Amino acid sequence: MNQDLERIMITEEQIAGRVREVAVQLDKLYEGRRPVVVCILKGSVMFFSDLIRHMETPLELDFMAVSSYGCGTTSTGCLQVKKDLTTDIAGRDVLIVEDIIDSGNTLYNLKKLLNSRSPSSVNIVT
Repeated sequence: MNQDLERIMITEEQIAGRVREVAVQLDKLYEGRRPVVVCILKGSVMFFSDLIRHMETPLELDFMAVSSYGCGTTSTGCLQVKKDLTTDIAGRDVLIVEDIIDSGNTLYNLKKLLNSRSPSSVNIVT
């Protein structure tokens, strides 16, 4: 499976340990609250699943599919919402779970969009 790799820089065990640590930090952040945890499809599904499995905080789950790349590999700077939330986030704590940040344009515009819906807070974990 790893024949094309020169070396593995971060092991599966190290990643799993860090995901557990982040879950503990998020449990402390959201203590006494019930955040809406938003999985950005499709790339973050595995990270999202591992993270919420380790969280003890009561959660509400939702999903979005967004892009700022259109058909190319360079960000257009314009957010396209391909699948929107089904949850009303007004007055709610929102945690966006994303897999990769490259330019930050997509997350910047997504956070701006979600903030326009009057949540109590919007945080991001990647």
